Amino acid sequence: MSEFRNAALESKAWPFEEARRLAKRYEKTPPTKGHVLFETGYGPSGLPHIGTFGEVLRTTMIRRAFEVISDIPTRLICFSDDMDGMRKVPGNVPNREMLTEHLQKPLTAVPDPFGTHDSFGDHNNAMLRRFLDTFGFDYEFYSATDFYKSGKFDDVLKRAVERYDDVMKVMLKSLRDERAQTYSIFLPIHPETGRVLYVPMKEVNAADHTITFDDEDGREWTLPVTGGNVKLQWKPDFGARWAALDVDFEMYGKDHSTNTPIYDRICEILGGRKPEHFTYELFLDDQGQKISKSSGNGISIDEWLSYASTESLSYFMYQKPKTAKRLFFDVIPRAVDEYHQQLRAFPTQDAKAQAANPVWHIHGGNVPESRMVVPFGMLLNLASVAGAEKKDQLWGFIRRYAPEATPESHPDLDAAAGHAVQYFQDFVKPERTFRAPTALERDALEDLRDRLRGWTGPVDDEALQGEVYAVGRDRFDPLRDWFKALYEVLLGASQGPRFGGFIALYGVGETADLIDRALAGELT
Repeated sequence: MSEFRNAALESKAWPFEEARRLAKRYEKTPPTKGHVLFETGYGPSGLPHIGTFGEVLRTTMIRRAFEVISDIPTRLICFSDDMDGMRKVPGNVPNREMLTEHLQKPLTAVPDPFGTHDSFGDHNNAMLRRFLDTFGFDYEFYSATDFYKSGKFDDVLKRAVERYDDVMKVMLKSLRDERAQTYSIFLPIHPETGRVLYVPMKEVNAADHTITFDDEDGREWTLPVTGGNVKLQWKPDFGARWAALDVDFEMYGKDHSTNTPIYDRICEILGGRKPEHFTYELFLDDQGQKISKSSGNGISIDEWLSYASTESLSYFMYQKPKTAKRLFFDVIPRAVDEYHQQLRAFPTQDAKAQAANPVWHIHGGNVPESRMVVPFGMLLNLASVAGAEKKDQLWGFIRRYAPEATPESHPDLDAAAGHAVQYFQDFVKPERTFRAPTALERDALEDLRDRLRGWTGPVDDEALQGEVYAVGRDRFDPLRDWFKALYEVLLGASQGPRFGGFIALYGVGETADLIDRALAGELT
């Protein structure tokens, strides 16, 4: 057994912990289907969002970890619940008036308002697949409409009829009395209107696998549950899907966690084995409120990728999935720099440390080299003092600091420079607040300026950082007040980079000039 596999079998990294838990499922007997099946679900009532990315990414991380510790083949299914009825017209689509007449129809029976696909469900499914393909996920796409209509769900639907009372007993315990009076696990598709009906059952016939009900106009209908005539309510659908597909693993948000016993029990009633689960905490906005697709708080995939790489988002998603985290623009710079710190550390680490390093899980073991010779936070501060509007303005400073670097040889640095300029323009520039120095701070700044004017030492991060320390050491207690002053007076920010590194990047003479401008009151 390889050294890394040994390390993975003991690693406390959460993907390996989940993978080991899953491996115990088949400790004694391998799966009869010949593989372990991972599943993620998607409701195509709207466009894919950052939560979809996180769910598929985290599931993929566990799948990769499982493949290290087990020889059992794996598959990942992304399942679209596209037979759900369209309950409201989305606010972000064209031709909204046209959609109104198709409310409550399955999404794959609603015309595409964009005019590019056979249905609105097909359009959103295509968006999902393009979205997942962009990030290189290895998955198989499954459509609920196809499963219900093609007969692939027929066996489990027949069992649901035969064991209707048992499944209903599970569901009724979770419902308020008023809801329980009219509830059924089956939602018939009206033969004439095509709408998904929420109506009580008059009869559920186990002999011929049919249901009988009255529609909204009081007309009685009898339909077979097979062939796409009927779909299941969403909670029973969860358990039925697990039973029908023999799903081994599915993760979902904390908001589903109270329903887990319901999903599990229905899966077992319908002849399946409940899968392993993983519930993750939900994301919060900058005010600590739960992120909502409808309210638009928080940050989207496209917005994140305007300011940083996909890998930095993957790094953010990896961190503490069971802890609620603020997902807003101010977390991006730290995620970028921490990701590259981990990249740089990876080649020097032993197998145990590599198994715990997020970049192994982000890249599936094929970890690239970091070419970020300038931290993202430093690029942001450089963009700030230079008032940069294009990344080319930053490359003049970068080349002097790292002569071997070019946009071609350091593509990640080049991309980060562009992202830093965009981030500065959108977030830093509007919020910058410079202040005048106090008398003590003015004395220290004059001393630092004079030292820089006479600097004959190497233009080196550590040497210059030592000089900055020397200026503040005898004047400030605690010393962090000196650095806070540098950031607030020179950069217009409450925090910033290692200042020696900033001087080396921006330039010794340029920093002295910057101090002069601050002392003259030009920055405020």
